[in-house]
Order: sequence, then structure tokens, then C-alpha cells
Amino acid sequence: MQWFVAKIVYQIITGTGYHTPQFDEQLRLISAGSKQEAWNRACEIGKQEQYSFRNQKQELVEWRFINVPEINSLENLDDGMELYSRIEEPGDPNAYISWLQVRAAQLNGAVDVHAN
Repeated sequence: MQWFVAKIVYQIITGTGYHTPQFDEQLRLISAGSKQEAWNRACEIGKQEQYSFRNQKQELVEWRFINVPEINSLENLDDGMELYSRIEEPGDPNAYISWLQVRAAQLNGAVDVHAN
């Protein structure tokens, strides 16, 4: 068996769908004998984990499986190896950097709390 990283993509649709399009890209670790087997397993996971619920406004929110566009083999696991990269093009770079700083501070606080 071999380890693979699969990207599973869901579309998030709320109500009638008249909103900014949203997609959730998830990276999943898959153990499989081949790249094809890993892709098949990732598709199974994507289909099994589709779901829908009602939000506070009683609108239907659906997480609809789209597909598995990427499978990458993990030949050797090394400390600090890159697993995923994505280029963001935010409308407001300063707001994006501020958001990243807040998220990092929250994570750092969570790590510090659990470390004590």
C-alpha cells in the first residue's frame, strides 16, 4: 500500500443558489495500491460525505460533491515537505493579510493553551 493526497471538491449551495459561488477544497490522505485505486476511494468519500441541512433561515444548504481533480503520491514523507500550494488573488490584499494574522494568532493561542 502507498499513501496519496487527494483533493476532494464540494460546491456549497445555499437556498436557490443566488449567492457568491462557494467551493470547499479538501485534502484527504488515502492509502491505496495504485493512483487509480486512490482516485476511486477519494470519489467514494466525496459521494458519501455529501450532505444537506437547514440553516438558521431555514434555507437548504447543500454540500454537493463535484469531483477529485488531483491525486498526488507521497513517495517519502519528510519534515517540512510541501503537500499543497494554491495562489490566492484577494480583492483586498491588506484585509487578506489581516485575516491570516488573526487566524495565526488564534491558532497560536490554541496551541499555547493546550501545551500548558
